[in-house]
Amino acid sequence: MFWRSVVGKLAITILLLVCFVLFILTILLQEFFENFHIQEAEKEMLETAVKTSKIVEEHEDKALIEQMTGFIKDPASRVVIVYDDDNIWTSGSEDDELTKLDDDWILNDDELSSVLKTNKKIQKQIMMPDNKTEALLVGAPIQNKGKAIFVYQSLALVNQTKSDTTKIIYLGAGIAVILTIIFAFFLSTRITSPLIKMREAAFDLTRGEFNTKVPILTHDEIGELAMVFNRMGRQLKFHINALRQEKEQLSSIVRSMADGVITLNRNGEMIVTNPPAKRFMDDWNFENNIQDEGNKKQLPNELDKILQKVIQGEREVLQEINIQGRNWVMIMTPLYDQSYVRGAVAVIRDMTEERRLDKLRKDFIANVSHELRTPISLMQGYSEAIVDNIAESREEKNELAKIIHEESLRMGRLVNELLDIARMEAGHIQLSIEPVEIERFVSKILKKFNGIASDNEVDIELTKKIDEPIAFIDQDRIEQVFTNLIDNAIRHSDEHGVVHVSIENNSEKLAVSIKDEGSGIPEEDIPFVFERFYKADKSRERNAKKKGTGLGLAIAKNIIDTHHGFISVKSKLEKGTTFHFEIPKNSEHDYPV
Repeated sequence: MFWRSVVGKLAITILLLVCFVLFILTILLQEFFENFHIQEAEKEMLETAVKTSKIVEEHEDKALIEQMTGFIKDPASRVVIVYDDDNIWTSGSEDDELTKLDDDWILNDDELSSVLKTNKKIQKQIMMPDNKTEALLVGAPIQNKGKAIFVYQSLALVNQTKSDTTKIIYLGAGIAVILTIIFAFFLSTRITSPLIKMREAAFDLTRGEFNTKVPILTHDEIGELAMVFNRMGRQLKFHINALRQEKEQLSSIVRSMADGVITLNRNGEMIVTNPPAKRFMDDWNFENNIQDEGNKKQLPNELDKILQKVIQGEREVLQEINIQGRNWVMIMTPLYDQSYVRGAVAVIRDMTEERRLDKLRKDFIANVSHELRTPISLMQGYSEAIVDNIAESREEKNELAKIIHEESLRMGRLVNELLDIARMEAGHIQLSIEPVEIERFVSKILKKFNGIASDNEVDIELTKKIDEPIAFIDQDRIEQVFTNLIDNAIRHSDEHGVVHVSIENNSEKLAVSIKDEGSGIPEEDIPFVFERFYKADKSRERNAKKKGTGLGLAIAKNIIDTHHGFISVKSKLEKGTTFHFEIPKNSEHDYPV
């Protein structure tokens, strides 16, 4: 609205101030001119009375006196001459409403008779007795003769003069008000125009347009304000850009962190999170069946208790959390605003892999020790029997030596497999990539297992889809993968079971699936079957049927990884297990040699 703007307020203020001054001035001028006109009229009438008195003093002829009096008086007034014999003469007047005064009233009025008796001049306002017309009357004595001159005239003429003067005063005041309005709007617009531009520039700053500049139109305080405003805009742009760069840098650092980071306020609202922290919160919500989509920024109650402990104790809190089978460690540290704790920052680290590797390291040492202890014990026992001559006959000694030889071979295989795994994991495995006829290659491998399958009363079925007859692979290494997987499938199949071998070779990949119908692998053991020495049989019972070192699947995975392929397993208890691996076209990869 106009009345709420600076222009309106300034213009109205100036206008009200001028109107107030003009109002006071008009009243004073009216009072002054009213008194002035009356005084002037009294003065003029008194001069007429004095002149007439001098005529009366100097002349004796009444006719001449009355004639001369008619010449010197105002035509609108009347002159009354009181002679010493109480003879009263009254002149005529052009004012019809100004009637003659009664002679007795003149002689009997106290104030008028005082002129005759005390020789004092008087001025008074009277009311004409017949028509109630206001009149102004003055009286002047004639010295030492008992005579007096009275002059009176109607106040209408004075009032008319006062009215004309008042109109002139009002006209001047009106002109002054109009000029004041024009001047006020001009001045206020001149002053507020730069302020309006500054306001528009301030709105632009709030919208982020920091290049806005206010034109400097004057060199007064407003011009200096515009100059300071432009300088403020430049400084604000500089600092905002610096803050934006720091924010983007901090945001990039937080997003690129492997650890989860959550910034919290005192109310438990999540202000900043990064992708690992979001995954942690998703797992937490899934674990605790939290599906409130509208409250994703609010920390769960269990974690909020940790936050309150941090805020109240003003110290960091370490908490381990297990969610969805993964181990998380949360370190929550208070955030300060000077001495006031305004919130906390939580750093969440996924320790699952570290714990798993630590467990595998411990299990590896235990497994290697277990695998080597049995053959070493056998070799030590049988060798002592030979040394102590417990075996007397040559046949017995040969039998003991044969057992020692088999155990040494077993130890040699174990050490060689360990060395192979170590070389594969170090990237030092040597592949001999060559074109291999897949159908003949697979047939040769299956013939090798016919005898073992027959002994275990297990059938082997082959399904093949060979669009490309040739595959580029390391024949010996892939045969080792086939051997480990088929041998495992046969050993873990029940009697009269079936092992299904599926081969597919096309222009894109070599895909192999080996499926058995055995007891299967427990679900909790599936993620670890490709680890060294890992056995689903926790009791470590070893029989002739399921005897193994626990390194076959680890070696198979490393061989497939070296071929830039992948291997996976699917299994259900009492329904069987399926191992599947794929090797892409060899020409697309560079293999170590």
